[in-house]
Formats: sequence, C-alpha cells, structure tokens
Amino acid sequence: MKWWRRKVVVVLMRKLLTSAICVIALMGLLSVRVHVFPSSKVSDLTDPYKLPTVTQQHELNFQKFSTEKKWTQEVTQPHLSKEQTSPHLFKDPLSSHKLDAANGNLDFEKLWKPPSNRDFVPCIQPSSNYSAPDESRGYLLVYANGGLNQMRAGICDMVAVARIINATLVVPELDKRSFWQDTSNFSDVFDEDHFIHALANDVKIIKMLPKDMSSATKVVMHFRSWSGLEYYQDEIASLWEEYQVIRAAKSDSRLANNHLPPDIQTLRCRSCYEALRFSPKIEAMGKLLVDQMRSYGPFIALHLRYEKDMLAFSGCTHGLSDVEAEELRTIRENTAYWKIKDINATEQRSKGYCPLTPKEVGIFLTGLGYQSNTPIYIAAGEIYGGDTHMADLRSRYPILMSKEKLASVEELEPFSNHASQMAALDYIVSVESDVFIPSYSGNMARAVEGHRRFLGHRKTISPDRKALVHLFNKIEIGLLQEGRKVSNRISEMHKKLQGSPRRRRGPVSGTKGTGRFRSEEAFYVNPLPDCLCKRVSRNANASLSMR
Repeated sequence: MKWWRRKVVVVLMRKLLTSAICVIALMGLLSVRVHVFPSSKVSDLTDPYKLPTVTQQHELNFQKFSTEKKWTQEVTQPHLSKEQTSPHLFKDPLSSHKLDAANGNLDFEKLWKPPSNRDFVPCIQPSSNYSAPDESRGYLLVYANGGLNQMRAGICDMVAVARIINATLVVPELDKRSFWQDTSNFSDVFDEDHFIHALANDVKIIKMLPKDMSSATKVVMHFRSWSGLEYYQDEIASLWEEYQVIRAAKSDSRLANNHLPPDIQTLRCRSCYEALRFSPKIEAMGKLLVDQMRSYGPFIALHLRYEKDMLAFSGCTHGLSDVEAEELRTIRENTAYWKIKDINATEQRSKGYCPLTPKEVGIFLTGLGYQSNTPIYIAAGEIYGGDTHMADLRSRYPILMSKEKLASVEELEPFSNHASQMAALDYIVSVESDVFIPSYSGNMARAVEGHRRFLGHRKTISPDRKALVHLFNKIEIGLLQEGRKVSNRISEMHKKLQGSPRRRRGPVSGTKGTGRFRSEEAFYVNPLPDCLCKRVSRNANASLSMR
C-alpha cells in the first residue's frame, strides 16, 4: 500500500507542476496581449449603427493599401494655398486610415482601395516656348451662366479665350438669373485675388472695367459652341478692329474639348485646378465638414441629384405621386429657358437619362457590398419629397450626413440662400471623400470626377444607370430578389467604372455637326492626356515624364 501511496503523491505532484507551468505561460501571454490592446481602447461595436468616437476611430481606421508614394503627398493640393494646407485635410483621403489586419476583411480593400494611377501625374507647366501675355488689344467681359460647376468650366475656358485673342479679362460676372436666383458675386464664391495673381503670367485680369472704358465701343457676342483656335483667332480677334470691349453673353461649352495647342490645354487645367479656388470662408467651412466626416472613418460622398430642378428639367417621375409629377411638369412648363417641355418619363428612365432615386441608390450600394454602418455624406441641396423619398435609403444606411447635420445653423448662415456657395461646400467634401458616387452624370458629377482624376485617380464609381434600371425593374416586379446574384451582377458591371486612368473619349462614331462635339467626353471630366503625364523614371536624379 505504501508504494501505491507514493505513486499517487508523484502523480499529484506532476499535475500540480504542469498546472503551475500552464498558469505561468498563460500569464505571460496575457501580459503581452494586455500591453498591445489595453482594455480602455477596445471599441464597443455591439451596435452596428453606433458611431465610434474619434479616439476609437483612430484605432479602427485603415492604412493606405499601397506604400508607393503618391504625388499628392508631395505637392500642395490645388484648391488651397500652402499657407492654408492642413496636414489632415490635404493628404490622400486614405492615407490617414489604419487597417486592422486581424479583421481579415477582404472586402475592405475592394470597397475602399482607389484604382492604380499607373504613374500618371499632373503636368500643367507651360512649354519652353510659352511667353508672357502679349499687349492687350481690348477687354473681354464674361457672363458666366449656369450653376456653380457650369460656371467654373466656363470661366476657365474664357481664361484660355482671353489668351488666344490677346484680351484683358475682366473678372467674370456670375449668373444671377438661373433657376437658383443666387445673388453671389465672384469674390463671394472664389478667391478673387488669388485668381488674378495665379494667372498673371498667362492673362492680364482686372476686377472691373476701367471707368474711361464706359463709353468705349462694345459688342455682345454669343461665341459658337465647341469652337477651335481658328474661330477665335480669325472671327473673334478681328472684332478688335472695330470694338474695344467684347462681351461674351455665355461662357458654357464655348471652347473645343480637343485639338487645341498643348499650352492652351494646360492653361485650362492651371485655371481650373490651381487658380480658381474657393473663397477663404468657403475653404475653411469645407475643411470643417471634411474633418467631421473623417472622424467617422472612410466615407462615401454621394451626389444625390434628386432635387426639384433636376427632376423637373429631366422629366423623371418614377416613384413619384401624380401630384408630384404634375408639380414638376408645371415647373418645366413655366421655365422659359428649358427648351424641351413634353417628356416621356418612362422612356427617359429606360435610356438611363434619369438620376437614380434614393431607393435605387440604396439597392446599388448594398449590391456593391457597402455595409449598413458606412458613413455617407449627401452632397446635394434639398431632396425632393424630403423624408418620404429618403426613408428607404436611410433604413439601409442610417449614417446619412450632410452639411446641415455636420455644421450648426450659425456656421452655415453666411452661405445659406446662396446656392453656389452651398454647392461649393459639397464640392470640397466630394473631392476629398474616400469614394465618390454620383446618382446622375450632371455638371457637378463631371467636375468632381475630373478633379479626382487630376488628384491621382481617386475612387469614383459611376453607376451604369441604363443597365441598372433593367435590374431594378426586375426586382420591382419580383423576377429578381436582392442577394448574392444581384450583388454579383452589380459589382461585375461596375468593375471598370471606378475612375481608373484612361484617355478622354472622343465623339461617338457616326455623329455629325454639333452632335459630334456634344457626344465627346468633356475636357474637365477627364484631363488625360493633356494635363496628366506618365512618369517614366523614378531615379532620384531623373525627372523626365511623357504624355
């Protein structure tokens, strides 16, 4: 019996020793874990719709996927001066985020990673043959027509026209007669002094027509749409023989997209992306909005063009009541400068000419794979129908933010009742967002897309509305159900519509006359090849690049 007791004691001692070793090892392991992940910083994400605090978000944000140094990390962004540059606002949108590798979320990269810029970088400096502006032959007055982004493009084109015809450009007058009835002057929306000084080596620009020119001979001209160099050099410049002042009655689409001298094309880009920046107060508020959105992590800027003017102009009434459709028809009928009055809404939608509805946007985002706790900035004015038409989108994506939600009434007061200034705030957030998605390819969508391409081909997903409508119709009548099949189809059809580098598209084959120019991709939608060059050498001592 003694030997049996000794055996039991030995076994017990072995078990105690083994347990002690395990406890010591476990304590060592826990001490490492506690050191790396302090419990005070673990985010409580049990509620999928609960926004993390700013401190928590820094732990959750993800790093930029490519370690290659981007040009945006080396130069000041064009719409703010170096003095105003914020290290938070003006780095590449994804550079401040950190990826938690332990998540193992492979979809993160697919959803947020920007397309490769394929080494395309801005090249907008004038050539060696470029000279200071010639002696002015007269003054060019410009009436910039349309909304904010239509005016922006027109102003930049008129800078180029002034250069071509050797004119002194008077700071353009902004449209005060459009649908929005905005009373803003140029200096209310743009940094006037910077605009003048930034282009001093290109065109002479003055704030007002000199008083001694008030009685000078003037001519009002409707410049021909999409005109080339010869038209301005021959027909327009010849007017200086009789007139001292030429007034451009409109500024939109007055210059050809293609086949212009390289120095004229790069001047357009310098005007748009360097000279024509927003006023300091707009820039400051825009930065505040971007900072607020970034505190939530990577975010989408959704240009939801579901506003009264757009729906009335386009005749799109899908999902609206008869009363709403009639209201829009009346607006269209009573707006004199909208030429087309009788519109078939069903035909418009089937051709992809209508903006996606908020409900359709929700299906689209879900199909792409964005989770319900994705922060979304609504870049838009007042949504037609308000909460009634936003309910479905909000039920899918509760974190819908806007300038009105991010800023106080007092902060927005200086910009309220000024559509162009409010649109400028949306423009800044849209350009700086991690992903930009427009529900319609209007002037703002095209301008933002072009700017994002210029800044390194930031991710911009352009919905194929024509293809999507057929998909939505099948879902609506019950032939398809949302799920993996629909998601795969939506993802597949948008693989190549995410802002990757490509050359600007030319005219549609077979089109003639003005239709040929109208079918071209607009210059400011895609500045490649004119203003983007492919870097051919990365050697420290080499700086050669080519288009």
